[in-house]
Amino acid sequence: MSAAANPGATRATTRAAYYDDPYARKQRCAVTAVAQDAEGRWLVQLDSSLCYPSGGGQPGDTGVLLADDGGECAILDTRKGEADGEILHLVDDAAALRPGSAVTQRIDWQRRHRHMRMHTCLHLLCSLIDAPVTGGSVAADRGRLDFDLPESPDKAELNARLAELIARDAPIAVRWIDDAELDAQPELVRTMSVQPPRGSGRVRLIDIDGIDLQPCGGTHLKSTGEVGAVRVRKIEKKGRQNRRISLVFDD
Repeated sequence: MSAAANPGATRATTRAAYYDDPYARKQRCAVTAVAQDAEGRWLVQLDSSLCYPSGGGQPGDTGVLLADDGGECAILDTRKGEADGEILHLVDDAAALRPGSAVTQRIDWQRRHRHMRMHTCLHLLCSLIDAPVTGGSVAADRGRLDFDLPESPDKAELNARLAELIARDAPIAVRWIDDAELDAQPELVRTMSVQPPRGSGRVRLIDIDGIDLQPCGGTHLKSTGEVGAVRVRKIEKKGRQNRRISLVFDD
């Protein structure tokens, strides 16, 4: 939260509670800062947040903040602040909130869970394509990855292989390695456009048992079976050396 938006405010970090338990839907927390940006939009920082801030192709979470007096404001988006560890919540109206006040944060679970399902499925897709990833995005109803690939893979075969990985119900775990370990294993980094965050001394890995292992800061499922029905919607040629593969839920 910029000093211009909140004169006299001190920098504070937000505990990333979405990493502690990505399945948690609500929590009690405290407001640490309230401000308005140059466009008059309200920004709220909390001491702990269940809302994932947009990054790595995954959108920021939405939800509500419930005050003890019964008032509430809608969380319209969640994003990272200018300083390391800042998580800012764009809300519709925070005029009644004050630093130090306790609130209950509740996320839009249905939307978040669909992000987790699609993001996890994109890791499965990545495991099936032997090429670097040049871009990608996650949404509540679809997702895509761009690959540095000269030829398009077979769509029917890709659908069958994705279905097999999902049906395998492989467990998914989070583990950490230090920067030196990542430097010694450059093959873990599949993305060309986005590099794993450095500076903290360790890097977060998503380990899909026997299927995929790579750095990622997003929220993911406990096992591949939870992804559900997904299909390859289309495979597009986006350049001589670029193929875009789009997925949709087939619920």
